[in-house]
Amino acid sequence: MQYPAGFGGTCSASILRPDWLPQLKGESGGPPLQPRIARITRMGRTEFLLLQTALMARGPFASFAQFAAKNLIERGLSLHGIRWGVNLPVNPPILPMLAKRLGELPVDRTCLFEPKWDGFRALVFRDGDEILIQSRDEKSLNRYFPELLVPLQSQLPARCVLDGEIVIARNGGLDFQALQLRIHPAASRVRLLSQEIPASIVFFDLLCDGDRDLRGTPFQRRRQELESLLSSAAPPIHLTPATTEASVAADWFRRFEGAGLDGVIAKPISGSYEPNKRVMFKVKHERDCDCVVAGFRWHKKGERTAVGSLLLGLFDNTGALQHVGVCASFTQVNRRELAEYLGPYRKDALAAHPWKHWAEAGSAIGEAEHRMPGGQSRWSQGKDLSWEPLRPELVVEVAYDHMQGRRFRHTAQFRRWRTDKKPSDCTYSQLEVVPPQELSAIFASSR
Repeated sequence: MQYPAGFGGTCSASILRPDWLPQLKGESGGPPLQPRIARITRMGRTEFLLLQTALMARGPFASFAQFAAKNLIERGLSLHGIRWGVNLPVNPPILPMLAKRLGELPVDRTCLFEPKWDGFRALVFRDGDEILIQSRDEKSLNRYFPELLVPLQSQLPARCVLDGEIVIARNGGLDFQALQLRIHPAASRVRLLSQEIPASIVFFDLLCDGDRDLRGTPFQRRRQELESLLSSAAPPIHLTPATTEASVAADWFRRFEGAGLDGVIAKPISGSYEPNKRVMFKVKHERDCDCVVAGFRWHKKGERTAVGSLLLGLFDNTGALQHVGVCASFTQVNRRELAEYLGPYRKDALAAHPWKHWAEAGSAIGEAEHRMPGGQSRWSQGKDLSWEPLRPELVVEVAYDHMQGRRFRHTAQFRRWRTDKKPSDCTYSQLEVVPPQELSAIFASSR
């Protein structure tokens, strides 16, 4: 495909597999083009990437990528085909259906219950030889989980779309930390991990089969078709267990946490599949814990007058204060009140601070469970993670769902200040230890 000359020569676009990214090449004279990736805003329902030139022969042309996208549309080309390489009744990108939190399980029989898996949400599109594993934020996960591509192609129907969760099972339970290691820029590293610690995928919904769009079909019927479709599935492909009995779901809620599951999902049996809408329900574990407040981060919009999050610590059995996570989700009024409340504890905070060496180092050190509070990682994506130390004299009660190693798996929730507790009382020993539960027992429930 040709674009008009005048920007350092004529440019052409071609599709590169397996990433489906158009490549722009300079032709017929002029200085060489220097490409870089640029995101194009949504056009209709599709979002895609183009390579944008940074050097033009006749001056800057900031909207070159937009021009290229406009040219694609004017020539009548399929944006879906360019980005994804599939042509189904349900085409990517599709945002997954979401769940809102409940305090307890529904007791009527209008819902189907499933374990809540703790992994990477994934929508799988298959159209003949084409397989796309799409993440929750509409990105391809193919390169990060190469070991899933052949099983998906051999076990799924020729044309289908399924919703599920990618997980890694180790030592009888789920290992989210091992899963995070997969999002790595080095293909060699990903390939090695895929061989040493292979992933699995657990399916729990069916959006499309053949030429049928099933999103409007009641979930109970979609589940029946999914069970039939996966009746002979073999690892690493699994079907999630499901039940209409609230007592069984309550038993799962108690027992399956030991295998690393995140709670229970309740889906209305008459519900359609509604992308990006919270029409399902989730019940998650919640526990209390007293933590030392050893620092905080400013809120990004507070101009250093509002607190964004509190940095939490627990003492290990050697007496060292370990960073275990953060608590956040304050109102704007609370953020400003916190900034004032914490002010006196900032004075001389670094002098004898247990994390002094982290603050002075200015970069991440150690393993994930000993990570510096302000350190960058692949997950921070350049965000400002600088932090302000506090004298470790304050104790706060927070709510959390479960631990990932020696850290809170998710952001903890502020409950109250504990002025009656000493910081030295904030140890790992107060945390509830959940008995392990083998994943094999969970998968046995789906048969």
